[in-house]
Amino acid sequence: MLAITAALWLANTSAFMSFPDIDGPRVIAHRGEHQLFNRAGLTHDTCTATRILPPTHGFLENTLPSMRAAFEAGADVVELDVHLTPDKVFAVLHDWTLDCRTNLTGVTEDTPFAALKTADVGYGYTADGGQTFPFRGKGIGMLPSLDQVFATFPDGHFLVNFKSRRIEEGTVLAARLSAEPDRERQVFGVYGGGEPTTATLAARPKLRGYTAASVRACLLTYLKVGWSGYVPQDCRNTLVPVPINYAHLLWGWPQRFYARMQAAGSDVIVIGAYQKGDFGSSGIDTLADWTQLPAHFPGYVWTNRIEDARRLAKQSGACGPEAKTRICR
Repeated sequence: MLAITAALWLANTSAFMSFPDIDGPRVIAHRGEHQLFNRAGLTHDTCTATRILPPTHGFLENTLPSMRAAFEAGADVVELDVHLTPDKVFAVLHDWTLDCRTNLTGVTEDTPFAALKTADVGYGYTADGGQTFPFRGKGIGMLPSLDQVFATFPDGHFLVNFKSRRIEEGTVLAARLSAEPDRERQVFGVYGGGEPTTATLAARPKLRGYTAASVRACLLTYLKVGWSGYVPQDCRNTLVPVPINYAHLLWGWPQRFYARMQAAGSDVIVIGAYQKGDFGSSGIDTLADWTQLPAHFPGYVWTNRIEDARRLAKQSGACGPEAKTRICR
């Protein structure tokens, strides 16, 4: 038993491994630079615009200015949300319906893009229960299409979140990426609705992405067999989100686990602590979160506070003395 235990430990320990100092974390800015909100009691239908915290900046999620601010703040990837409209335009907006944060009503995917372009995307934001609306009138015409995003940031990289389960969204996106290879190079990955995500990945096998089901299959299978060094098929050539509060359970965490995923063609994304009822958007947002990262971690870090990320990354020691990643400059 001692020999077996020692062999397992040696096969999975990271005690004799380290990340190179020249590497540092790479950051995914969730929704760009955006207004933060009270996360207590969130459900899938919660209107987050009506529960924002007192604003500290003027950026609105999923808009071109918020994306520009995120890249300037050190983001390597900006996460954004899409809906395919009846006129076959990918509109960039988080909500399933329009009446939460805009002055329009109706279902987002049922509304022609020409109408969406007239929306005031700052209309519904309030930090005081509706007494004041600090962004009302300031978001008119700011709802972009995915094509506009790509054209505005030709060197940018984006994680595309399908907000529906319509397989059509995946087939349409895959067809457009096939027709425009430069656009495909801008897509860091796809995730969200299982059907469109799976359809996109099947049609464009060089792309990477994940669904809730694929993440569960990857991590749970790895917990069972990872002691052997084997990387399950669900963990190969994909993106692997890892909640920071469960990372220590993974065989070989951090350096050996990361090396195994890299060898299997996958990138690791550290996200915030997972709790029951969480919808996967919790991020590495505070100094306490950042200090839980392995020193000089070279993978991706998901954050909701890109405006604070550079300061927190350096303050926490996540950036090595020679780190060259955008957030560590």
